[in-house]
Amino acid sequence: MNGIKIVTIGGGSSYTPELVEGLIKRYDELPVRELWLVDIPEGEEKLNIVGDLAKRMVKKAGVPMEIHLTLDRREALRDADFVTTQLRVGLLDARVLDERIPLKYGVIGQETNGPGGLFKALRTIPVILDICRDMEELCPDAWLINFSNPAGMVTEAVLRYSNIKRAVGLCNVPIGMRMRIAKLLDVSPDRVHIDFAGLNHMVFGLNVYLDGEKITDRVIDLITSGEKSNFTVRNIKEVGWEPDFIKGLGILPCPYHRYYFQTQKMLEEQMAAAKEKGTRAEVVKKLEAELFELYKDPNLAVKPPQLEKRGGAYYSDAACNLIHSIYNDKRDIQPVNVRNNGAIAGIPDDSAVEVNCVITKEGPVPITVGELPVAVNGLVQQIKSFERVTCEAAVTGDYRTALVAMTIHPLVPSDTIAKQILDEMLEAHKPYLPQFFQEEQVS
Repeated sequence: MNGIKIVTIGGGSSYTPELVEGLIKRYDELPVRELWLVDIPEGEEKLNIVGDLAKRMVKKAGVPMEIHLTLDRREALRDADFVTTQLRVGLLDARVLDERIPLKYGVIGQETNGPGGLFKALRTIPVILDICRDMEELCPDAWLINFSNPAGMVTEAVLRYSNIKRAVGLCNVPIGMRMRIAKLLDVSPDRVHIDFAGLNHMVFGLNVYLDGEKITDRVIDLITSGEKSNFTVRNIKEVGWEPDFIKGLGILPCPYHRYYFQTQKMLEEQMAAAKEKGTRAEVVKKLEAELFELYKDPNLAVKPPQLEKRGGAYYSDAACNLIHSIYNDKRDIQPVNVRNNGAIAGIPDDSAVEVNCVITKEGPVPITVGELPVAVNGLVQQIKSFERVTCEAAVTGDYRTALVAMTIHPLVPSDTIAKQILDEMLEAHKPYLPQFFQEEQVS
């Protein structure tokens, strides 16, 4: 059968229209025959709304792509070529808890960092590994393209605890950084190249090039001058960097580094926001409700511009770009989460890193970076230790391993506070963490 079969798990996501748009505009070189959108019963209403919009988009574009909607993941996965995962275990209500509970203890509550990141991983990794087992049976040659957060830890877990080798993690942060630098320079993004290296939400821009010419210092001057120092993303509060710190660092931090280098300021901002307008998840719930109202409009047959307010702009386009490059052996350079294979010195070969790769039909080939700058290497190593211990806790359901992961994270101030947060969050998320409560189930 000619054409490609793509399966999107979490197909009822508000991001799906961007994915459909990306597939439509690449149809000549990426002939998708079938797009299967898969969700769970709790997400069925959203799946139907998004699925109907996807069908209208495809019809308007005049491309022969079949859109299938299903709650049966195994039915969808059979003979797939690419599987994308964009799921949120526990939905946005779980994210609200990830953000609010740590704040009670004076600790940053965030979707992918600190206690919130730990618990999102504990809920998500077992589900992704379950999907991997289905893939091993039903589509063993398919590529898994994951953009479920925390993307780095999910990729780490897939590489360590599944038999799926064709796995790539995706994040929109590097793309967003490139877009914003292009905007600062008032040039087209395709003229800008950044050497990315680090971990997911812990990635650095080591060098910046414009038309092949190195302009790192010029960009650092731009982002540290006055109003342009707010180099961030939608879901992170804009707090300007100390110019001398960034100039001393000599490389570009990503927006998530604010949680580590501006911890007190970010915590104060989160505390204030939680009281006034709600946490980020509570704001997103309102945005999502507005988006789905738009999606219901039978006259809407394109991706609405309001989607870009959601904070995940470029995610789905990045996925389409990656699939397009693998399918066509493009050999272009894209920043993705992959097996390190020696690209970053000091991180095990079999661990996941976020680094520029050459994208081939055999998958991404990491570009060797060597040692990270000494000023940031320690933090990256500490977060990698946290990621590995978290993955072990997610797979084993071992309480003490989870406590170690919580305690060694740099945003958690002590073992006692770590234990208090861990205990409250385990109880709050109990329905989605069966691996930690197996003895209760037996009795």
